[in-house]
Amino acid sequence: MIADKAYDSNDLRQFIADLGAEAVIPSNRSRKVPIPHDEVVYKDRNRIERCFNRLKHFRRFATRYDRRIIHYLAFVHLAAAILWLR
Repeated sequence: MIADKAYDSNDLRQFIADLGAEAVIPSNRSRKVPIPHDEVVYKDRNRIERCFNRLKHFRRFATRYDRRIIHYLAFVHLAAAILWLR
């Protein structure tokens, strides 16, 4: 699970570990002993956030006009293709 510094807590890290996942969360500045994280994986988080930000420019995506998930997913694919072609 990739998250930003706001989610840096021991309880959340333990919950993620109990699920069998790896927590990629940078340590907060106030933490006395920083916990290491995979910086390469963390940089991909920015790419994902930028992708969602671009998709939100499509009003139909942001407000979810479609009632059926299959129609919504089809528009997500269409919007992603449009962004890729730009």
